[in-house]
Amino acid sequence: MAEQGKARALGINHVVLEVGNVDEALEFYGAIFDFTLRGKRGGAAFIDLGDQFLQLSENRTQEPDAQRHFGLVVDDREPVRRALEELGVELIGNRLNFRDPWGNRVEVVRYGDIQFTKAPHILRGMGADNVEKTPDAIAELAKKGMAPDDADQKSKTAAE
Repeated sequence: MAEQGKARALGINHVVLEVGNVDEALEFYGAIFDFTLRGKRGGAAFIDLGDQFLQLSENRTQEPDAQRHFGLVVDDREPVRRALEELGVELIGNRLNFRDPWGNRVEVVRYGDIQFTKAPHILRGMGADNVEKTPDAIAELAKKGMAPDDADQKSKTAAE
């Protein structure tokens, strides 16, 4: 419950990654992920993530990220793993973490395994209405009183 007089943080609208060159970044990320380009303007490109977006912005000047990262949610991690291997990108740690050529650290997580949930109409619009939450993810949501309705989400019987 939000404290009186304070705004409730509801989510993240977008994340900005600083890169050296937007076109090279679009080529790099396009070799790994299937995405829709929302648009380009000046030294920036906007990758559509349904009701959210990822902005690529030129002029990265800082050192590569060590711990700082963001989690990019996908329907299936295996194609990402294969693409990174084909590109010769080194994985970091035990999870599916990598750094892009500009030092941005990205963790790739599977939609079904985490609490993050998109509304059914957003998933449908993204052509991803077949993704489902695992029982563990649903249990985590239920502990918070946020379990999806049966009409919105079918529980998987086995984790993928």
